[in-house]
Amino acid sequence: MFLKRNVFLLFFLLISCGFGFAQKTQPIKGITVVAPPQAFESDPFEEIKALNANWIALVPYGFSRNNDSEVLFNLDRQWWGEKEEGIRECIRLAKKHELKVMLKPQVYIHNSWVGEFKCADEPSWKKWEKSYQNYILSYARIAEETGVEMLCIGTEYRIAVKKRKAFWKTLIKKIKEIYSGKLTYSANWDDYNNVTFWDQLDYIGISGYFPFKDENATKSDLLNAWKKTKKELLNFSLFKQKQILFTEYGYLSVDGCYGKTWELEKKINQLAINESDQAMALDALYTTFWEESFWSGGFLWKWFPEMKGHEGYPERDYTPQGKKAQKTISTWFSKDTNHNE
Repeated sequence: MFLKRNVFLLFFLLISCGFGFAQKTQPIKGITVVAPPQAFESDPFEEIKALNANWIALVPYGFSRNNDSEVLFNLDRQWWGEKEEGIRECIRLAKKHELKVMLKPQVYIHNSWVGEFKCADEPSWKKWEKSYQNYILSYARIAEETGVEMLCIGTEYRIAVKKRKAFWKTLIKKIKEIYSGKLTYSANWDDYNNVTFWDQLDYIGISGYFPFKDENATKSDLLNAWKKTKKELLNFSLFKQKQILFTEYGYLSVDGCYGKTWELEKKINQLAINESDQAMALDALYTTFWEESFWSGGFLWKWFPEMKGHEGYPERDYTPQGKKAQKTISTWFSKDTNHNE
């Protein structure tokens, strides 16, 4: 009983003092840049720099077929910005504008979600592990060669993270033999506590699409809704002694965008455009976390360079370009803060 009581008191003291996150620097003010189909006609990073961003995320997609566990990447049929040539050029331009880079190799499965990916037998899992390792290590080498500051080793592999724990730990060791920058992983918002290898990484990465009220919310409603989640993230951050990084976050510019965004995406063209809701939701998120030292910032999803690469509904999509949210982001990104990077 004495031991339990003292452990509890120590944990309470850590929370009270914000132990481990006292250094005062700027948060990661990041933008995820969508890979363009063709090479740039002009430099698109000037607009991103004008938002007061200090980081970008680049996503060289890989693909898995529904009936096959192999991860395919850097294919001729892929968009220019998803392949090695485009990634290297994007990194070069980002460096030109003094933007730091997170490289975020991410796997797409047609008509499915990678979080539901699983293999039927051990040979299939081994095939996936071999190809996924090849995929990640290929971009780890590029990241090291080009001076990329951070590498995200995976995104939302809910089942694979649980079933193949040894693989992920071995993969991280191999990455560290190649790459000397910061490492994170992007867990889905509802299963970050199931990841077993945070101790091997620099940040607890979370896809921050926490759902709140479905419609007719005010900023006050959203701030109140964030309180419980904020407390949970703080406690987890202190428990792991790692900062929380929103490897993705954002809102569609439609009615009720602060609800279950993955369900809104399925009926996107049926929803009314609502730039005010998008701006308000982002404002509430920044208000909640901006001055919190356990939160290291994040990467807004998403920005279309030269307005290329969108799926036909940019007026409803996550991008803030030309919308009320663009001013909201620029205003917050311009703030000075007592924050830890």
